[in-house]
Amino acid sequence: IRPNPDHLGWIAFYSRGVAAGLPTDIEDILECHLDLNQHLTENSEGVFCIRVQGDSMIGAGIHDHDLLVVDRLAEPVDGKIVIASINAELTVKRLKREDDQLFLMPENPAYAPIVISEAMDLKIWGVVRHVIHALE
Repeated sequence: IRPNPDHLGWIAFYSRGVAAGLPTDIEDILECHLDLNQHLTENSEGVFCIRVQGDSMIGAGIHDHDLLVVDRLAEPVDGKIVIASINAELTVKRLKREDDQLFLMPENPAYAPIVISEAMDLKIWGVVRHVIHALE
């Protein structure tokens, strides 16, 4: 709860949920103001946002033009979705380790996995924590 709700980054929050089934009565009472940093990150110093370009991750719910909330401090372990730089080009993919081989896996069958070789300059920028996308 924030004492000064006029500060940017804080939005009104109604803690009583909205029905996804039959409508329910709800009082229109603002309960507090919410800082999205508290809900989207554990440590805001290690977090950045980046916009997606392309559709290689649609199977993971990541669409063209979505915003990704990325944690630079999170460990990029097998199965996590990461932002990776390969030879100075950025991509978002699922990290896969199989034996001693590393792969960057798309979540769209139209795209092939990227097999990481020693000749590639791979840098993991961070682990994707949240996806923000518009419904329209």
